[in-house]
Amino acid sequence: MSTYHRTQVLLEEWQYGTLKRMAEGEGVSLSGMLRKILTSHLRPPPSPRRGLQAIAGIGRDSEASGKAHDRWLYGQEQR
Repeated sequence: MSTYHRTQVLLEEWQYGTLKRMAEGEGVSLSGMLRKILTSHLRPPPSPRRGLQAIAGIGRDSEASGKAHDRWLYGQEQR
């Protein structure tokens, strides 16, 4: 479940009217409509665990080795 944070946003009259009509048209609250718009325009920050994308192309890297797999997968140094 998501955690919500209460905030205050000042909208121009036309923005408020448009947002309200859109929300009514979709049967959601004004804040729900605003969250939907923000979600379509924003992306969550990338995960620090890059997984397989982090090792793409390491076959061409002369420093890559199986012994350093944690560093390549998780960004951790060998211990």
